Amino acid sequence: MRLTAVQKAAKALNVLILFALACNVALLYLVPTAVMFSQGGFLEGARGYLSGLLHPDEDDIVMAGVAGSVLAWFWFWGDAETLVPVLSLLLSGGCTAVILWQARRVLGAILRGEPLSLENAAALRRAAGCCFLVSAGALAYVVWGIFVRTFQLSLAAALFVPVFFAGGLLCLVMSALFRQAAELKAENDLTI
Repeated sequence: MRLTAVQKAAKALNVLILFALACNVALLYLVPTAVMFSQGGFLEGARGYLSGLLHPDEDDIVMAGVAGSVLAWFWFWGDAETLVPVLSLLLSGGCTAVILWQARRVLGAILRGEPLSLENAAALRRAAGCCFLVSAGALAYVVWGIFVRTFQLSLAAALFVPVFFAGGLLCLVMSALFRQAAELKAENDLTI
């Protein structure tokens, strides 16, 4: 069977989403370590940790860095300064992994030639729920930063709130459209 242009694009997107999902899962493992090493910000902590592992100096020991990343999963529970950012990032990263997985399911249905299905509507509804969770988690982190950390606002977290909320609304609308289209298609198939 020959693939249509939409199916070719879906196949390419499927590969890209799989790569993004693999990177997401790998980075989820490094979240506690990056937060604990972040004196100049989360990205600076992640950059410093990864550059130390990938480009060790003469006195650096790679295995000590790996052991430190494992131990960071136990150390971050003891300090509220690291607990809230780590849990917020883990929630966001986990929900992002679910969103990517749901996107793979939608693309899989397109590759099978069944774009208008109730399965796609359900996958988009699950993605919308995860978008709302990321938005709520980011809002909680922003509020925590304002009241507990005395008005230290994380711009990235503040941007996550409206972006993921709008993404959730968009996914809900698309889910309703897919559901309605699947019902109309099923009704048309019965009238033939």
